[in-house]
Amino acid sequence: MEVELQLAEIEYYLYSTYFSICMVMGKTVADLLVEKLAKWGVRRVYGVPGDAINTIIDAVRRSGDIEFILVRHEEAGAFAASAESKLTGQLAACVGTSGPGAIHLLNGLYEAKTAGTPVIALTGQVDSDLIGTDYFQEVDIVRLFSDVSVYNQRIASPADAPAVIETACREAVTRRGVAHISFPVDLPRGEVPRKTAEREIDYCRAVPVPAPEDLQKAADLLNSSGKVAILAGGGSRLARDEIIRLSETLAATITVTLPGKGAVPDSHPNCLGGIGFLGTRPSQDAMEEADTLIMIGTSYPYRQFLPESASVIQIDINPENIGKRMPVDVALFGDAKMALRQLIPLLNRRSESKFLDKYRTKMSEWRERLDGECADKAVPIRPQIAARALQKVLPEDAIVCVDVGNVTVWMARYFNAENHRFVFSPWLGSMAVGLPSAIGAKLAYPEKAVAAFAGDGGFTMLMGDFSTAVKYKLPILVVVINNGILGMIKFEQEIMGHPEFGIEFHNPNYAEFAKACGGFGIRVTEPGQLEDAMRQAYNSGQPAIVEVMAERNERPMPPRIAPSTVFHYATALFREKFDL
Repeated sequence: MEVELQLAEIEYYLYSTYFSICMVMGKTVADLLVEKLAKWGVRRVYGVPGDAINTIIDAVRRSGDIEFILVRHEEAGAFAASAESKLTGQLAACVGTSGPGAIHLLNGLYEAKTAGTPVIALTGQVDSDLIGTDYFQEVDIVRLFSDVSVYNQRIASPADAPAVIETACREAVTRRGVAHISFPVDLPRGEVPRKTAEREIDYCRAVPVPAPEDLQKAADLLNSSGKVAILAGGGSRLARDEIIRLSETLAATITVTLPGKGAVPDSHPNCLGGIGFLGTRPSQDAMEEADTLIMIGTSYPYRQFLPESASVIQIDINPENIGKRMPVDVALFGDAKMALRQLIPLLNRRSESKFLDKYRTKMSEWRERLDGECADKAVPIRPQIAARALQKVLPEDAIVCVDVGNVTVWMARYFNAENHRFVFSPWLGSMAVGLPSAIGAKLAYPEKAVAAFAGDGGFTMLMGDFSTAVKYKLPILVVVINNGILGMIKFEQEIMGHPEFGIEFHNPNYAEFAKACGGFGIRVTEPGQLEDAMRQAYNSGQPAIVEVMAERNERPMPPRIAPSTVFHYATALFREKFDL
């Protein structure tokens, strides 16, 4: 009896001591992190567990507010987070352990940086008292992440965690970029003292509108212009109706950049498709003839495809982008939709539409040419036919994630966008982006159809994450163009006068790989089978791969071929033939 009383007293003492400590101390750093991420709208975190971040992962497990998505490679997790943020506009998160886990995140984070989309990266680090001792998996992570991040800090103590975490989230959202926090392994377990204020930092949500005098200056220029061309970029996606009204008011042509694909339906009669190497001949000719160019939500970098002597009006929500690529006559700093709503009433409606009519006719002829290519029954399959087949199968509000390489050209030219959303890697241009982006897109929008369109080179880099789609039961449709070669590099080598070298693959059977992972797989060898195979895959309700056995020599020819290109190409063929 006495022993039982002593045990009860000890138990009471321990509980009293615990609750006394809890009154003084707060939650752990890991719990605080998860709580704040959820407050900032993070719904899932992508990554691979590891000893340096296991406390953070456990806090996610216990929270119930954030889902942990286990990927096969941290790069895939960062790509998925970037795609989720691009599509939702909200903060997304990824995590990697110390050393190599953190390093693997970088390429996907550079995608977020170049796209200007908010992502928070959480990385582990060795114990605080071991930093600087050349310990196992110790890397100077803060220094490593300095270029990719708009905010980049290591947690030094539990007391500074609230301010650092809150500031990181705010900086990622307000500056539209990557915020990085490094957590030494001992810090997430630490308890945040109650006396430490958990700072909640508010931020501005204003929508900027150009100054009235700038709007009038732009209107005066446009009212006196003869041939007006509109270039719509990724920043114009929410201003579709306004862009069309602007075009109809000024009898202006509309061209879209790669990030701007879908800003205006490709079927609209005033739309001339894309610009530049990926674009159309009518858009290039219209750009060269225009006397006034309106750039909306874009800082398109390839000056050679823009008018040489035209007046330029540029609308952008980021003032740093205005005049970044070429001189600007009128700078309109503001949200594209709001700026156009203010500008259009100041414009005179144009009755003469000779310039626009000319390029409507040219674009109709261009579309007929592309339709003819897509009717080709040759074997192996011309890859652009797969892009057109995918368009026919997907609903008009589908999300399409496109990898980098020749596949980008086929989708930009041959997939006619209506209300589709596209995820490209237009600035970083990183292969392997297609599949993980589709995973992020489907998790963010489970009700929407999601597809990825990839070459064999890009897909194989992160193909292990197809099993991630299977694990989480994500019915995404992945089209893999299997031509056994790095097609874009082959073309680049040829137009530089070099024979093709070092670009051939030994590929697996991707359809069988899909089945081995537990998904749906089908291989297509004839163009007539494409649409039916894609419908089977789409209707399977499973993660699916449609493997297209494609022509290796199909070249993504530019809309206009320069004489120097012909010369270098002929030189390359000569050197290949005679092994020079």
